[in-house]
Amino acid sequence: MGQPPASTPGRPLETYLERLEGLLREVLRAGEFQLRFAIRKVEAPPGDLEAPEVTVDFSGPDAGLLLEKHATLLDALEHVILKAVCRDEELLGKITFDCEDWRCLRTEELRLTAQMAAERAVDSGDPYELNPMTPRERRIVHLALRGMPNIRTVSEGRGPERRVVIHPAPPPAQPRK
Repeated sequence: MGQPPASTPGRPLETYLERLEGLLREVLRAGEFQLRFAIRKVEAPPGDLEAPEVTVDFSGPDAGLLLEKHATLLDALEHVILKAVCRDEELLGKITFDCEDWRCLRTEELRLTAQMAAERAVDSGDPYELNPMTPRERRIVHLALRGMPNIRTVSEGRGPERRVVIHPAPPPAQPRK
């Protein structure tokens, strides 16, 4: 394997895709995975500047292996391949790996969970603590709730025990007359 191209600010994302494809083929062959993948550009929803621009979709007999234990292997494969190919931190979030639409389904599940937890926090007046999550999952929750003025979210804990806590926010101060 050769060295990955040096990341340079402003370098187009497309310049990394050929290297990504080659390295991914090598890893899947060496690991004897029975997987196929397709690299495709995706349209970001309007106004979502943080959505990925490219998705690597996996399929095949070993797809279930990628999704075991909340897609731990899929996350690990994404992390290793992207770090090897693209050292520019800004571009890392522009490429995502998925398998059987797991990321889309998980994102929707997290958004719904966040909404329900926020409602509970507001109704009860007490903080609501979610289960431990990966950094990506915590970010989805924070972003899902960022527009709600009656709550605030914080990440608490360390390592694999880090979680989002949803706090009811105090009502805004009334202007004095």
